[in-house]
Amino acid sequence: MRLEILPVPGIGDVTEGDDLAVLIGTAAPWLRDGDVLVVTSKIVSKAEGRLVDVPADGPERLAARDEVLAAETARVVATRGQTRIVQTHHGFVMASAGIDASNVDKTRLVLLPEDPDASARALRAALRDRYRVDVAVIISDTMGRPWRNGLTDVALGVAGMAAIRDHRGEVDPYGNELQLTQMAVVDELAGAGELIKGKCDQVPVAVVRGYLPASRPADEDAGAAVLIRESALDLFSLGTAEATAAGLRAAATLADGTGEAPADPAAVDRAIAVVAEVVAPGTTFTQVTDDEVRAGLVATVEGWPAGATGLVLGAAPTPVDQPDLVRFGADLQRLRTALAAEGVPSALLPPPAGTTASACLAV
Repeated sequence: MRLEILPVPGIGDVTEGDDLAVLIGTAAPWLRDGDVLVVTSKIVSKAEGRLVDVPADGPERLAARDEVLAAETARVVATRGQTRIVQTHHGFVMASAGIDASNVDKTRLVLLPEDPDASARALRAALRDRYRVDVAVIISDTMGRPWRNGLTDVALGVAGMAAIRDHRGEVDPYGNELQLTQMAVVDELAGAGELIKGKCDQVPVAVVRGYLPASRPADEDAGAAVLIRESALDLFSLGTAEATAAGLRAAATLADGTGEAPADPAAVDRAIAVVAEVVAPGTTFTQVTDDEVRAGLVATVEGWPAGATGLVLGAAPTPVDQPDLVRFGADLQRLRTALAAEGVPSALLPPPAGTTASACLAV
């Protein structure tokens, strides 16, 4: 495979209502079937009128920008000072929802295209209809990466090619079957195009030649939306501070209940160890691990949940006065929070009859 990356100069400033197909086709009459156009999202947004008016400077500008950012945000991922990492309504996670103030009049902000995949499909169709050329189109924008400095261009929308090249099921030269390898080829091509386009050269379109195969997969028009990871599979859905805050809020509203699966005794021991150094002096938590002993104690506990499989006894320091009881209640909540962090739900119950325990937890 031999790839060429070609700039498309001469497009000029794009304004609302401009026909991008005409601008690109006029500037690049040499386009041919199989080319991949990498088009900066900003000119797509400008042509589609995705601009908002804001004051040129001062606190009014900052307030207006914050208002626009809030409207473009589906979920805040992380906040550090003035930096906001958010998930847009498209599903993209990026700084400031992709709102851009560069290469545009100071009294305007550029938003991302409303539907980048649809924009890519429309541009591809227009080029095919007007110029009889069958190309793929990638709508690109610049993003940062977690744990890495520097920015790179990625694909927000794509038409005419698959966003992912799936190698799963293939066998490498050593005879190993690939299990997880799915390459985001449209992101790689977007990054390659940026090498030619630059940020200050006013070259918003690049052409990658030599990549597209003669036959294309059936899912070539699934778009770039397939690159967005489902929330259930996202291991890093929040920044550290935001995840901590979410955990504390969950701890404050922790409901009573026990799990469907048997409680893991090792997990219960870890939770007890976590709180051992922060509870009041004299407060103890003991997991009852002997099945026969636990069954005898459970028989005396009022309201024991049918699904509970474990028992933790909590003893407050003696003698007990009112402030001690308040602290003991707080320590019980500490333990319940630590258990929840281990995936072990719990229910607070009265102590078993005939014991010196002050309370018990069913897990």
